[in-house]
Amino acid sequence: MYIRPLKVGQLQLANNLIQGPLAGYSCAPFRLITHRLGQPAYCTTEMISAKDLIHRSVKPKRYLWKDPAEGLVSYQLSGDNPQDIATATKIVTDVGASLIDLNCGCPVAKIRAKGAGSKLLTEPNKIAALVLAAKANTQVPVSVKIRIDSVSGDNNNLRVVKAIEEAGADLLIVHGRHWTEKYDKPCNLEQIAEIVACCKIPVIANGDIEDIASLKHTFAVTNCAGLMIARASVGQPWLFRQLQLELTGQRFIFPSITEIGAIYLEHIQRLAELETEFLAVIQARKLAKYYIRQHFNGYEFQQQLNNCTSLIAFEKLVKDYFNND
Repeated sequence: MYIRPLKVGQLQLANNLIQGPLAGYSCAPFRLITHRLGQPAYCTTEMISAKDLIHRSVKPKRYLWKDPAEGLVSYQLSGDNPQDIATATKIVTDVGASLIDLNCGCPVAKIRAKGAGSKLLTEPNKIAALVLAAKANTQVPVSVKIRIDSVSGDNNNLRVVKAIEEAGADLLIVHGRHWTEKYDKPCNLEQIAEIVACCKIPVIANGDIEDIASLKHTFAVTNCAGLMIARASVGQPWLFRQLQLELTGQRFIFPSITEIGAIYLEHIQRLAELETEFLAVIQARKLAKYYIRQHFNGYEFQQQLNNCTSLIAFEKLVKDYFNND
């Protein structure tokens, strides 16, 4: 009833749960572990600036690298210029994109100042031009990620959806908040439902999905084709598999604290291979609160982690704290 195969363009997906883009997190190591432990339909990259991708003399490995062991990957592009999107689409298609996603929902001020992200929601014709540019330069499906109007008075939902459909997009992903709204405000599922009702292509609902109850509620209210989960899966990459098993009445066996420590350690080791040891340890600090939640008092762990500057010191710290089964 809830989890089912999903067809996007000519791509047949095994299920309808998607790992969403997460700035600062969803590069190849994150996606690889999520694919292995969670088995979502596909994972999404961090947002990639089309202009930056084109004009950098050395292409950013963090944003482009796809591990050979990963599953399907959607490369998310940001920009307001159709030619930039066209060129960037060719680049990411050549490195193995399974889908292309156009970011038309980012609320960050510096992205909006460039005319990209959620700023595009006031210009449906420009969004259509970006979709057409992407579609003309790849054979893989093209999706668009947007945000809702909320009670802003923008009244862009239906105009934007129509423009996206008519331009030939294969999938629409809708985050249930206006760009001015923070994460402490619940998603407006009713507005997502309105978009689903008027849309001919599959619509994926995004926002506030973290467990069986929120999953069922989102499906029931929106009648969407599938769900995108982002923040809730950080530090628990098995979440997608857990939801699929529990929905069919099967028992999900949670990893032990030691196993979680091993996952955390692998994540940071792979980041060190992708970038540098120093940057990986810095990112380990941001990831810590997610991996340690509900397991032990993490204050002391995080204090010691903040003093870590090497991978060896990090490895020892994780083994000391996570070997408590």
